[in-house]
Amino acid sequence: MRSELSTIARHALTVLAGQLAVMAFGVTDTIVAGRYSPAALAALSVASAVFISVYISLMGILQALLPLWSEQRGAGRLAAIGGSLRQSLYLCLGICVVGMSVLLSPEPLLRWTDVPEALEGDVRRYLAILAWGLPAAMLFRIYSTLNQSLGRPLLVTWLQLGALALKLPLSVWFTFGGAGLPALGVAGCAWATLVVNYTLFGVGLWLLRTQPLYVPLQLWQRMERIDWRRIGQFLRLGLPAGMAILVEVTSFTLVALFVARQGNLAAASHQIAANLAGVCYMVPLSLAIATSARVSWWRGAGNEAQAQQLVALGWRLAALLGLLLGGLLLAGRYWLTTVYTSDAQVAALAGALLLWVAAYHVADSVQCFCVFVLRCYRITVVPLLTYCVLLWGGGLAGGYWLAYGGVGPWSGRPTPAPFWAMSALALWVTALAFSALLWRTLRRHRAPGAQPS
Repeated sequence: MRSELSTIARHALTVLAGQLAVMAFGVTDTIVAGRYSPAALAALSVASAVFISVYISLMGILQALLPLWSEQRGAGRLAAIGGSLRQSLYLCLGICVVGMSVLLSPEPLLRWTDVPEALEGDVRRYLAILAWGLPAAMLFRIYSTLNQSLGRPLLVTWLQLGALALKLPLSVWFTFGGAGLPALGVAGCAWATLVVNYTLFGVGLWLLRTQPLYVPLQLWQRMERIDWRRIGQFLRLGLPAGMAILVEVTSFTLVALFVARQGNLAAASHQIAANLAGVCYMVPLSLAIATSARVSWWRGAGNEAQAQQLVALGWRLAALLGLLLGGLLLAGRYWLTTVYTSDAQVAALAGALLLWVAAYHVADSVQCFCVFVLRCYRITVVPLLTYCVLLWGGGLAGGYWLAYGGVGPWSGRPTPAPFWAMSALALWVTALAFSALLWRTLRRHRAPGAQPS
C-alpha cells in the first residue's frame, strides 16, 4: 500500500501542478482586470461565471472517459483505447456545437439573472471570443484525460505550465495595450486565453504524433464511422457526470450573476472569494483524478480488494487536506485579498467572505473525491440528483432567498455572504451523503473473503 500511496501522490502532485497553472489563468485575469478597473473586474466576474459553467460541464463529459480508458489499460487492451479515443472525437464535436451556441447567445441567461446593462457589452464580447477557443480547449481535454488514464500526466503538466508563462504577459498586454495595440479591457483576457488554447492543442497534437508513449494505442488509424453503441456508452457515463458537474458549478457560478445586481463592490469581492475557492478546489480535484485512475486500473486488472483499499486511503487524505487548506484560508484571509485588489472596500468584504469559503472548502474536498471515485463504479445518476436537490435547491435557491428576502442579520441588506453560507451548508450535507453512498458501494463490490478496510 505504501507503493500505491507513492504512485497516487506522484500522479496527484503532477496533476495539481498543471491544474494550478490552469487555475492561474483565472487568477491572472482577476488580478489584471482588478488593476484595470472595478467595472472590468465586475464584468469578468459575470462573464467567467457563464464560461466556466459551460466549459466545466462539457469537460466533465470528456473527463468521465478516464475510468473507461484506465480499465482498458489495466486489462492490457491498449489498442482498444485508440479506437475509443477516435470515437470520442464525435462526442467532442457534438458538445462543442452545444457549448459554442450558448456562449455566442448568452442574452437569455443575462436577462434571467438581471445582469446590469452596463456590464452586458463587455460580457458578450468576452464570451464571443472564448466561444471560438472552445473546440481547442475540448480537444486538449481529451489529450489530458488520455494521459491521466495512462498514468502519465507529466507531459500535460509541462504544457500547462508553459501555457501559463504565455498567458500572463498576453493578458497584461491585450488588456492594457501597448506596442501599437489599443487597450482592450476585459476582452483582452479572453483573447489571451484563445491564443493559449490553440497553442496547447497544437503542441498536444504534435506530441500524439511523435512520442513513442502513444504507439501501442494505435491512435493514427483510419477514422471509423460513428459507433452509436459506443457513443451511448460514453453518454451513459459522461452525460450524468457532466450534468452533475454543471449543477455543481452553476450552484457556484450563478451566484456571480445574482450578486451582480448588488453593484460593483459586491461583484468584485465575490469574484476574489470565488477565485480563491477555485484554486483550493484544485487540490482535491487532483487527488480525485489520480485516485480514480488507479482504482479503475486495479478494477480492470481484477483486483477489487486493492481498489477498495485505495478508495479508503484517498478519502482520508481528501478530508485531511480539506481541513488544512480551510484553516490556511481562515488564517490568511485578509492578506490574500490584498493581493487581488488595491481597493480597501473590496478587500475588506472579500476577506469577510473567506470565512464562509473556508467552511465551504472542507466539505468540497470530501464530496469532490467521492463523486470521482463513484464514477469508477458507474454511479453517476444518484450524485446528479443529489446535487440538484442540495446544491441548487438548498445552496443556490436558499442563498437567493436569504439574500433578497432575508432573515436575521441579512434582512434588507443584500450581500454575497448568504450565498456562501447556504452553499457551505448544502455542500456539507452533500459530502456526508456521498460518503455514505461510497461506503455502501464498496461493501456491495467487496471481493469474497475480503476484510473491511
